[in-house]
Amino acid sequence: MAPDETSPASSQFSDAIRLQLNRNQRNWDARTPIHVNSRFYGVGERDPMSWFAPFEWEDLGELAGRRVLHLQCHLGTETMAFALKGARATGLDFSGAAVQEAKRLARAAHLAIDYRHADVYAAVEALAGQRFDIVYTGKGALCYLPDLAGWARTVWELLRPGGFLYLVEFHPLLNALGPTKGQDEADDLLLRHDYLEGRGAIERDSSHTYTDGPPLSGDSVHYEWRHGLGEVVTALARCGFVIDSLTETELLPWPRWPAMVRTDSGWWALPPTQPRFPVMYGLKASRAR
Repeated sequence: MAPDETSPASSQFSDAIRLQLNRNQRNWDARTPIHVNSRFYGVGERDPMSWFAPFEWEDLGELAGRRVLHLQCHLGTETMAFALKGARATGLDFSGAAVQEAKRLARAAHLAIDYRHADVYAAVEALAGQRFDIVYTGKGALCYLPDLAGWARTVWELLRPGGFLYLVEFHPLLNALGPTKGQDEADDLLLRHDYLEGRGAIERDSSHTYTDGPPLSGDSVHYEWRHGLGEVVTALARCGFVIDSLTETELLPWPRWPAMVRTDSGWWALPPTQPRFPVMYGLKASRAR
């Protein structure tokens, strides 16, 4: 389901935000064929487990037999890892092109994954009232959501009592520094964008995505919303979630800066001679009732 004017997911938003959401969906449809053929994703070659930081598996715990929902799953790279761990995995994304590719990749890997095409805000309806043990999301997902309070309510409704959300997301500090290098920008650690929310969507028009590969043939404009760590925690707490843990880490799944070195985990970090600061975080929040 695309977030257009008839979507129940978008009806809560103004005309301007509905247009931004619609353009984001078209942008991700355009990205999908580039991403599925990119070296960055390494489809068919890269181990799905490699998309996870070591602390994620510790926080997620035993997954065999558990019902896991991956929101904003894109190509389903992490979703496949859940299925390989023995979970009953479901993935949801607003890009119809991405969902079709995710289904194809799951079939090729002989994995039974239930993929749904829907906007996050329409997930409860799209999943027909299903409840899950774990809702997982992140790694570049929250910036495409204009309303975190509505997102938190949606996640609450998708979880069974006793279940938990696990959010692994790029730290707002990394977003402020710039998660990818812009044209003619130096590699210095300089603040380039807001850390805090409140100034509306940032419009980006780029012919290339964060992966290798050819330029987009169209639909290059997309919109991102800034969300500070305080906004994320507050949205969850006000919805009734209990915050179990918050892990900040210097690890990234790719080398954002040339000085970064590969760690024993396979992920990347700045060398010990550089200042340590968080570039990702993992947040576990439980639905107590």
